[in-house]
Amino acid sequence: MNLVDVHAHLDFEPLASKLQSVLDNATNVGVKTIVSNGVNPESNRKVLELAKKHAIIQPALGFYPWHAAEVSEELFNKEIDFIASKKPIALGEIGLDKKWDEKEHYAATGTNEEIFKKQLFAFEKFISLAEKQNIPLIIHSRKAELDAIELLESSRAKRIVMHCFSGKKRLVKRIIDNGWSVSIPVIVTKLQQFQEMVMQASVGQLLTETDSPYLGLSPGLTNEPANVRFTIKKLAELKDFTPEDMANQIFLNYQRLFL
Repeated sequence: MNLVDVHAHLDFEPLASKLQSVLDNATNVGVKTIVSNGVNPESNRKVLELAKKHAIIQPALGFYPWHAAEVSEELFNKEIDFIASKKPIALGEIGLDKKWDEKEHYAATGTNEEIFKKQLFAFEKFISLAEKQNIPLIIHSRKAELDAIELLESSRAKRIVMHCFSGKKRLVKRIIDNGWSVSIPVIVTKLQQFQEMVMQASVGQLLTETDSPYLGLSPGLTNEPANVRFTIKKLAELKDFTPEDMANQIFLNYQRLFL
């Protein structure tokens, strides 16, 4: 099969410590490409190094919204200039996040409003860069789905992937009507919300992701790119395709959007 994982974090533990085994597992089931997403300056540089060493890995560079809210405007602008110079395959992981109880896990300070203002500043910068370089955006939009959609709709960006989208059905319809792509995680095998999204989208708008090492098949189980094969099986079932045909269609979607 021709499989693709458009959203993984291969620089994160425990994947980073056993990377060759993770890549071997992926290759053995037919994964041809893994888009590893950076989340901050340190992560972006690790992702670039991994992509240099392993042909299967493509680098997406970004600034996770909570990390974007941790740094000064000067440092952020320096990093986005660095990202622009590297011309990655995509900009990600980027976006907006209003899950305010996450604050305790990050160094972001200020009121919720001040933190969100920093996130918006970063997100707008990335959208502008995507417009200039005509590369895809990989969007995180937790608890801020409408904000993200409205900002994207007001832009000229067209190559948009909504990562693990968990918004309301009316917002899913809006994404589909805009012609954007949705990347479907492995937990589609269990969660009706993602199954309904698959049925709502055209097959040409579907992509596969794992968000490795997160969102494993069972709670607490480390996820890895090889598991996209389970997503393909479920998508094929939902769309009345053979797994082989579904895998080929998803890979074609990836090529059209990213390459």
